[in-house]
Amino acid sequence: MSLLLHRPSRNGGSPTKRLILRARRGIETTMSEQIMNGCEISLAGTQLIALGTGALHWPAHQMLIVSDLHLGKSERIARRSGGMLPPYETRDTLTRLETDINATGARSVVCLGDSFDDLRAAESLTDDERLWITRLQAGRQWVWIEGNHDPGPVEFGGSHLAELPLSPLVLRHIAKPIASGEVSGHYHPKVSLPARGRVISRPAFLLDKSRLIMPSYGTYTGGLRADDPVFARLMEPDAHAIMLGPKPQRLPLRLSGRR
Repeated sequence: MSLLLHRPSRNGGSPTKRLILRARRGIETTMSEQIMNGCEISLAGTQLIALGTGALHWPAHQMLIVSDLHLGKSERIARRSGGMLPPYETRDTLTRLETDINATGARSVVCLGDSFDDLRAAESLTDDERLWITRLQAGRQWVWIEGNHDPGPVEFGGSHLAELPLSPLVLRHIAKPIASGEVSGHYHPKVSLPARGRVISRPAFLLDKSRLIMPSYGTYTGGLRADDPVFARLMEPDAHAIMLGPKPQRLPLRLSGRR
C-alpha cells in the first residue's frame, strides 16, 4: 500500500489554507466595499457617514460609533433557557468591528450601550476575546455607554458613561422623547423591501432632522420593524431609513399611524 504524502504548495500553503485565506479576503473585501459605499448624512449640521456594516463614522472626530454589540449572547441564552447557539457571535462581531476600525482609521470608538448581553455574559468572555478587545482599545479613546443590558461598569478599559455630549450631538443608549442632535441605539430598527417576488429584511438606521437611531451591530441580535408605533412617537414625519448592505439604500419611512 502506498502512502500519498501531501506536499504544501509554494504559492500559499495547503489547498485548505488557500481556501480559508480566499474566504477571509472575500469577507474583508465585502466589508471594505460597505465602508467605501457609506451613506453621507447630516445631523444638527454635523457630517456623518452611515456605513453599510451598521457602524457610524464621524470623520471630523476620527470616531467610530457602534450600538448594541450584545457580546456573549449565546452564553446568556444557554444559561437562561438551555438553548444552544453556535458560540461564534462574539468573534464575528469583533471581526467586523476590527475591520471597520482599520478601514476608517478611527482614533476613538464609542459603544452606545448593550455592548454585552448582560454583565455575566461580559464575565464569560474567553481570554482570547478579552485580549482581542484590549488590542482594539490600544492607542484609542474608548467609551462604553451604559445600556439596559449592561447598566454599570464592565471589567474592560476605557471610559464608562451614562451618555456622551459632543456638541452639537449627544450620544446615548435610549432615545428621549424630545431631543436635538441625538444619536442612540436600543431598538434594533429594521426595514423590509420587496425584491423579485420576495421580501428582504435588513437592519437600518432611522434618521430625521433631530435624531439618528442606529441599528444593532451585534451578531444574533433581532430587530424591531420600522413601522412599529414606538418609532412613530420618536421620529418626525420627514424621517427616512438607511438599509444596511454593500450599498446602503435610503428609503422613505412609513410610520405607524401616519400617511
